[in-house]
Amino acid sequence: MKMQLWSIGKAHESYVKEGVEDFTKRISKYYPVEWKVFTPARQTVNSLENEIKKNEALPILNALQKDDYLVLLDEKGKQISSPQLAAFIESRANSSVRQLVFLIGGAFGVDEQIRTRANFTWSFSHLVFPHQLMRLMLAEQIYRACSIIRNEKYHHE
Repeated sequence: MKMQLWSIGKAHESYVKEGVEDFTKRISKYYPVEWKVFTPARQTVNSLENEIKKNEALPILNALQKDDYLVLLDEKGKQISSPQLAAFIESRANSSVRQLVFLIGGAFGVDEQIRTRANFTWSFSHLVFPHQLMRLMLAEQIYRACSIIRNEKYHHE
């Protein structure tokens, strides 16, 4: 199984770049993994949120393959523990999912087409986090889940 970590926004800021790269490298010991950062929709004074979300949805929907398993990160999603995330990832790998895609939406969230396409919607918290910080947290949690699957020492209960 291959993992794709997708985000709408600017390139990794320097304050998270090192951490994101470190955890991504760690994940790669378990699964092939790569980041894809989609350019946010251009905003003007007259831009409507729905218009922005629709414009951001198009490149994502075009990049998704028919059989990709899409996990949308959204504060309205289901909250799970780190061991549950490990079980979730392991289950996808065991069920022959070829590509597991995690998506962090844009500043206004995602278009309804993406919500409908998502196979699972996951919430880290009822709190809202900056997109840059979410990238680091996502990479760390996926690495933690991988270490749980392999029964390694990183995660302590």
